[in-house]
Amino acid sequence: MKKIGLIGGISWTSTLDYYRFFNQGINSKLGGLNSAECIIYSLNFSDVQNKGWTNSFDLIFDACKSLVSSNVDAIVLCANTAHLFADEIQEKIDIPIIHIVSATAKEINRRKLSKVGLLVTKFTMEMGFYRDKLKEYDIETIIPTDKKDIEIIQNIVKNELGKGIVTKESKEKFINYANKLVERGAEGIVLGCNEIPMLIEQKNFNFPVFDTTKIHVEDIINFALERGRPVANKAV
Repeated sequence: MKKIGLIGGISWTSTLDYYRFFNQGINSKLGGLNSAECIIYSLNFSDVQNKGWTNSFDLIFDACKSLVSSNVDAIVLCANTAHLFADEIQEKIDIPIIHIVSATAKEINRRKLSKVGLLVTKFTMEMGFYRDKLKEYDIETIIPTDKKDIEIIQNIVKNELGKGIVTKESKEKFINYANKLVERGAEGIVLGCNEIPMLIEQKNFNFPVFDTTKIHVEDIINFALERGRPVANKAV
């Protein structure tokens, strides 16, 4: 089994999901008392917030370097937004970064969808890295356009879900946001923030919903149990 380095703490609530799903998946594949071989570098999310995501490259990169020095076989960034730096970091390290957007794009392609709605943090909506990566796989992306809705989404993710707080009111809002995107032509919804599945999931809708955490973890499990080096995360 390969050793996986996880960059967590962004936020700790979603890191718990990564650790749980990764271990459950390994045990499901191998049985017995088997569990994942991994190292978690958990950042202080407050440091990221104080610096701002665009200024947090050094925090993420230093964590990656620490894991590389621990002889892990691959790096996992346990947050969608952290993938802002994924391609840049990949150029600087010799081991693969298992990319959450590439994994999600491959699953969308498998479902034969060409246009999806994206529910993410305000920052990820404003930056193009997520949509650009999906575009490499011929996937069109739409996001909420109402500024008030975007601010509400950001507040819920940061001040509720990031602290492990889940409310019925916030769940209803996110269901409404997803339905609005489908009304605008989305064929499915990407939960592009790792905390959002705390509120909504596939059973809440009659159209495809892509839980990026679970999709990402499936790629991590496959890599951990496969022999040899992975194929680069490129569109085909």
